[in-house]
Amino acid sequence: MRDSTAFVRDTEPLRRELLAHCYRMLGSVQDAEDLVQETYLRAWRAYDGFEGRSSVRTWLYQIATNTCLTALARRDRRVLPSGRYDPEPDSRASPEAADPDVDWLEPVPDALVTPESADPAAIVTAREGLRLALIASLQYLPPRQRAVLVLRDVLEFRAAEVAAMLDSTTASVKSALQRARARLEEVSPAADQITEPAWPQARALLDQYIAAFENADAAALERLLVQDAVLEATPLRTWFAGRTTCVSFLRNHVLGAAGDWRMLATSANGQPAAAAYSRDRSGQLQPYGICVFTMTSAGISRVSSFGDASLIPVFGYRVDVPAAITT
Repeated sequence: MRDSTAFVRDTEPLRRELLAHCYRMLGSVQDAEDLVQETYLRAWRAYDGFEGRSSVRTWLYQIATNTCLTALARRDRRVLPSGRYDPEPDSRASPEAADPDVDWLEPVPDALVTPESADPAAIVTAREGLRLALIASLQYLPPRQRAVLVLRDVLEFRAAEVAAMLDSTTASVKSALQRARARLEEVSPAADQITEPAWPQARALLDQYIAAFENADAAALERLLVQDAVLEATPLRTWFAGRTTCVSFLRNHVLGAAGDWRMLATSANGQPAAAAYSRDRSGQLQPYGICVFTMTSAGISRVSSFGDASLIPVFGYRVDVPAAITT
């Protein structure tokens, strides 16, 4: 007979890191939440037969990984506009919507996946393994290579443990890891060259960006962006590279007048982020989505906006606009 108390005691402390794992595999926080639920359901059904030949953590990761692989067999990889289309050189061009069948990458709230730990090093490590650029790069890998790389390089399971999880061999795991690392270097060769500021400096940059955006201050935004900044926004295929082009596009198509946008600071993928609301033609604020910022020591290098109002409650904010930001 299943012992529900023991099951909860053994498995519930691992829920956050399992959600992070499923998110790395799928690139969607909402899909990841569904598969974590499926993982726990499968684990509950099999709990009586768990004989302790591995740790509960390893056992749950095995179930979660194979649940993700099954799901990925039926889905295309998730992308950002910069990973699918060429940049638009003309800042005066009207943005174009992408094909409706594109599966977009989604951000994940830090509040859902950051370890409940007093150890700052554990928090930093967890954030590094969730950077938006890494998640986007992982989507280029075949599912099993993706699983091997995440389990070995991010979670630091031993090769033999990963082989057991995937019903494979240690030699096959090592070979898959080499191929995955090589492919990751191809699609994201500069990922390790970014020098990120300390969190207080990054938060200060975020606050300055929010103030500039809410005040429709294009000159202030230009001072905050680095010269080779990138601006992209799902579900649009149109994206821009270069500070001058990005700021010109924002001035011509997005900013409007002071007060047309309101933003609430948050964090996603271990990076500064903001929940954004914009005014409609009637003057009412409506939920827009989530903006995630890549910071460097020189300024903001990338703004990835996700124009999906359904992400607002995922980040703990109200879809009916909070009274604190309506005026």
